[in-house]
Amino acid sequence: MRNESDRRILILHGPNLNLLGEREPDVYGTLTLAEINRKLRANARSHGCILRIHQSNSEGTLIDLLHKNRRWADGVVFNPGAYTHYSYALRDAVAAIAVPTIEVHLSDIKKRESFRQVSVIAPVCLAQISGLGWLSYANALELLLEKKD
Repeated sequence: MRNESDRRILILHGPNLNLLGEREPDVYGTLTLAEINRKLRANARSHGCILRIHQSNSEGTLIDLLHKNRRWADGVVFNPGAYTHYSYALRDAVAAIAVPTIEVHLSDIKKRESFRQVSVIAPVCLAQISGLGWLSYANALELLLEKKD
């Protein structure tokens, strides 16, 4: 990574995260995606880094965003949503770009339905952080900023 002042982090939110705040608040919390993004931008500013934030319900769009930002980003914080459990295409995209990536989840996927407990993407990521609500993202951002090349 370059100096902390010019570190660039891609934040990717996967399917259905655009409905945060109204979608199953007992599982995902009451913060909206816009509120999470504001918190992340404030956190990034305090560390002097730049964020690009995108949300998509489309697997292909998420792959395209990973490809497009592979030379821009020093790290990726990625919540693949339900794609976590079966998208080998996203797994391959994360592996192909060779940018340190941390998989995040608002809920604790290890304590949910059995099909949600397995991630096909985590093995190609630097780490997986889940179950901390929006702080899963904040912790991932911190971990990426601490990482040295």
